[in-house]
Amino acid sequence: MSEATISIERDGDIATVIIDRPAKLNALTKDLWRMLGETVDALSTDDALRCIVLRGAGEKAFSPGNDIGEFATDRSNVEQARTYGALMHRTLEALKNCRHPLIAMIHGICVGGGLELATMCDLRICGASSRFGVPIKNLGLVMAHAELEGLVRLAGPAVALEILLEGRIFDAQEALAKGLVTRVVPDGDVTAHTYETARRIADGAPLVARWHKQFVRRVQDPAPLTAEERDAGFACFGTEDFRTGYRAFLDKVKPDFKGR
Repeated sequence: MSEATISIERDGDIATVIIDRPAKLNALTKDLWRMLGETVDALSTDDALRCIVLRGAGEKAFSPGNDIGEFATDRSNVEQARTYGALMHRTLEALKNCRHPLIAMIHGICVGGGLELATMCDLRICGASSRFGVPIKNLGLVMAHAELEGLVRLAGPAVALEILLEGRIFDAQEALAKGLVTRVVPDGDVTAHTYETARRIADGAPLVARWHKQFVRRVQDPAPLTAEERDAGFACFGTEDFRTGYRAFLDKVKPDFKGR
């Protein structure tokens, strides 16, 4: 195994994607950004999956962001930064556009680029001792537009500016108050709680999960819905999963959804 990689673990219809560089607290490199985007794109097309968990290796850090050691070799000028940034933005888009629900399992540190990744997931579950922030002002760096999207969407523009202008590292309860995480649980419960959440998601109708992801994003766009978009809200009634679901409810049994 290489010194830094993206690992995948499968447990039936749940996949875990691991930023696997524990010796560096899962600091992100150019190759890791590329591999992560390719991995998420591939998993998104897998109809056997119903939920994806994204985590860092070990329990010290989700990710502290980009490896500063690469700045001298891969981000030392505008041209290099543009190329590197395009790679980062493709990966953030892959997370944003993933068909399956995504959960960020956050142990420990989640700052900078690590926080960018987490904000592109659908849910974020962290431990009580987790730490968050974007201290890049101390490096003379900005978060580009695509990197800001998740932060602003979750926290709002005023709080996003507070985080960026101060560059302060803050705790899990403050992250929860700012809307950056979904739940804070005891450190020792993060893994179990995340997989319990993933199982609840995976047990639902997968087509419905995909539609809900699309609909929630669409209603944030102020443009009026088209007739076709409005009609999409009724497509579920034509699915086998709908018939399975309501019959199971009436029969008081667990539904076995097929994604059809």
